[in-house]
Amino acid sequence: MVEGSMTQGAGQGPEVERTATLRDFRVPAYVNETGPYADSTHPAEDGYPDAYTPTQRDLPVINRGDTLQVTVDPTPAPASQPTTGPGPLYVVGDVHGYLDELVTALQEQGLIDSAGQWCAGTARLWFLGDFTDRGPDGIGVIDLVMRLSAEAAAAGGYCKALMGNHELLLLGAKRFGDTPVNSGAGTATFQAAWLLNGGQKSDMDRLQDHHLQWMARLDAVEEVDGYLLVHSDTTAYLDYGHSIEEVNDNVRETLTRNDADECWDLFRKFTKRFSFRDEGGADAVRSLLDTYGGTRIVHGHSPIPYLLGEVGSEDDDDTAGPVVEGPHVYADGLAIAMDGGVTMAGKLLARQLPLDA
Repeated sequence: MVEGSMTQGAGQGPEVERTATLRDFRVPAYVNETGPYADSTHPAEDGYPDAYTPTQRDLPVINRGDTLQVTVDPTPAPASQPTTGPGPLYVVGDVHGYLDELVTALQEQGLIDSAGQWCAGTARLWFLGDFTDRGPDGIGVIDLVMRLSAEAAAAGGYCKALMGNHELLLLGAKRFGDTPVNSGAGTATFQAAWLLNGGQKSDMDRLQDHHLQWMARLDAVEEVDGYLLVHSDTTAYLDYGHSIEEVNDNVRETLTRNDADECWDLFRKFTKRFSFRDEGGADAVRSLLDTYGGTRIVHGHSPIPYLLGEVGSEDDDDTAGPVVEGPHVYADGLAIAMDGGVTMAGKLLARQLPLDA
């Protein structure tokens, strides 16, 4: 039973300064043609070194006419939940430590009340991963999700979560620190990659064993009501099995073996992105749906502002944040992106499925 309250989770302690927005993240030196990665003969997918998760101007954008953005007005869960059968299904995109924004999003959907308690009865809630890093209170986010899981189960619903690449990154930084790993693009460490990708010292200081155990046991893939839920928009899940059960077992076994290189390879694969965009994107989605089931895929990981081309370079004089109104539907309508770009002053998305187009 996880104990917790909104006192720790809602930022009622010392005020935490909001971390740097998109404009403050800089491209690390090894993305350029200098440094230890310059002579690499093993470039990663999309041309990025394996140690790097693109966060800014080097993320390609989509300017295609066959994508759309769904605008959905917040619709609170019905006041009276059904007493039998599953309740409505909700999904939440990447949170990245933005606890206050998460609380607001869950309240807007009628999932928690003004005190931060579960109030949605038999509703089903899935988080798509990436709870920590870049934002001010990743541990507070995990504490809230763990508490809501217990409260939802007691009410006949559930609150569950998927494994994101940042969970793998935080686990690796805690377990392996500065231990060198074979990145395929030069020497790397989990600690350096974690700091590069928005690791927060306050999260590491507050990280406890029950947080680590919870993260290490998260599933990587699930199928619910015809929706295949994953964190990353990549086909790399296929490397870990031909069924949902096999993928989830293999990911957990990889973490249990506690081999730094093996865990790094898992993190690297979960960091890949953009498999579902442009020509061939719909076929990539179908390869996952055909293997694991479902009729549409729902993912986080790649921020919608990049997919929509609404974010320019770091030299842009426009200080306004990207406009995100709702999930992004693309790949012939087969893929739904849920990362609203909260780390770049976008929007933390929580929505009920199916979406109203």
